[in-house]
Amino acid sequence: MTDYGHEIRLGIFPTPDAADPQRAVTLAVAADTSGIDLVSVQDHPYAKDQLDSWTLLSWIAARTTSVRVAQNVANLPLRAPVVLANSVATLDLLSGGRAELGLGTGGFWDAIVAAGGPRRSPGEAVDALIEAIDVVRQVWRGEGSVRVEGEHYRVKGLHSGPAPGGRPAIWIGAYGPRMQRVTGRLGDGWLPSMGYLAPDKLPEANARIDEAAAAAGRAPQDVIRLYNVHGRFGGSTAGAGGQAGLRGSATDWAEQLAELALGQGMSTFILATDDVRTVQVFGQEVGPALRDLVQAERSGRAGGDLAAANDQAPESVEVTTAPGAPGNPGAGVTRAQLPQGIIPTPDDGTRLTGELDWDEPSRPSVGAPAGAPTAYTPAQLAAPQHLIDIHDHLREELSRVREVVDQVREGHLQVGQARSIINTMTMRQNTWTLGAFCQSYCRIVTGHHTLEDRSVFPHLRRAEPGVATVLDRLEEEHEVIADVLDRLDRALVALVDEEGYGGQGRQALDELSHSVDLLTDTLLSHLSYEERELSGPLARHGFS
Repeated sequence: MTDYGHEIRLGIFPTPDAADPQRAVTLAVAADTSGIDLVSVQDHPYAKDQLDSWTLLSWIAARTTSVRVAQNVANLPLRAPVVLANSVATLDLLSGGRAELGLGTGGFWDAIVAAGGPRRSPGEAVDALIEAIDVVRQVWRGEGSVRVEGEHYRVKGLHSGPAPGGRPAIWIGAYGPRMQRVTGRLGDGWLPSMGYLAPDKLPEANARIDEAAAAAGRAPQDVIRLYNVHGRFGGSTAGAGGQAGLRGSATDWAEQLAELALGQGMSTFILATDDVRTVQVFGQEVGPALRDLVQAERSGRAGGDLAAANDQAPESVEVTTAPGAPGNPGAGVTRAQLPQGIIPTPDDGTRLTGELDWDEPSRPSVGAPAGAPTAYTPAQLAAPQHLIDIHDHLREELSRVREVVDQVREGHLQVGQARSIINTMTMRQNTWTLGAFCQSYCRIVTGHHTLEDRSVFPHLRRAEPGVATVLDRLEEEHEVIADVLDRLDRALVALVDEEGYGGQGRQALDELSHSVDLLTDTLLSHLSYEERELSGPLARHGFS
């Protein structure tokens, strides 16, 4: 089994259909609001029925807020490496560091030649790719001059730059042994497709990449393993995961992908689909379940490895008492005991509205019951840490909601200053994007709280009755947050339905901004309180 420990990410691979140019954009926006990390498109400049990949990716980057964008993969024979490097750097700068470079040697040589490109033998194509990577990285350096004197690319006397805003990765689409060795030596990632390289062929290729990485003084973990996948929901899972693709329910998909992550080291799964609902299910249902499965397995593995590593090493860590933060109205005085090594995300006490529908100092707090362990194993600590990780994701997404609200507010101001049709259309597009994103976020928060109310909290009540008063309070706060989410939903409806963009439009936007501020106050306060109080019980009893 091979698991490189990389973060699990999801992507989509829509068709850049020239007959329906907005479909890929719609899918990208759906991905952006559904927890998807990456949008990639194929690059066939000679195809009359496909959109230009760079123009499409630029449009997608402008319409989204968080997804990364990349060609899957760039057709090198028709993309001069200097121009390609400049294109990636420019899009990276404009998108706030969201561009990556997928790179391939090219294929369909008759079509490439017909479009004015060179015809290369397999060996020449790999040589050209090696030279192109050198050119791209020298251009991205942003200082000095670029000098590459190869057989296929000669660049001499060119000033380096522009440098990208972030650090775009170079992902190589490699199938042959030599290309896989090049990937291990030079690539930041390996990007094959399930349709061309079935899962049972991955171990041999991974071993080849790892060997080449080690020979180049790199670690195997330096190469991210991406995988273009396909499938359909429903049907039998028999034979799923092979070239036939993924099958079954969202849970089945998560299990099949977890096997690829934990057994074959693949960590970024890019789904070929042109269906919006499939994108939403992939991001909102498959992704969380997949991450939970992988994290649970890795946590259990880490606990077992650590326990066996040194018989004389401490098997657990002591419990300490966590005092409230000075001057923090949200912390108060707590009797909760936190396992050492578990650090809840602090509540800094900032309140934007002053309208919390609960009294924070009156929150109950309970200590550990008599006979509770004074130390916990790493495997036990995985449960409270998982809760904190989930909450941190909710905090990050809430920050994105606030950023998009600011973008929409700025759009309203621009429309007010210049009431052109283009400005008004752009503002409406941003408003609909905000609506879809906020509704998705509200569903995620509601789903998290529903899971706690129906499963986690009843389990903790049975396992540790002394924590009941805290659980009662948390459930009451869930009801308050549900009302806040409902208010936010009504504000979104009012904004989207508002046809005028004068005083009434600004009033609707003011109410939306206030609703988001109130959600920020209530949710951040609640999450920190829950982490302080439940870290101990979760370490003792887990989630179920």
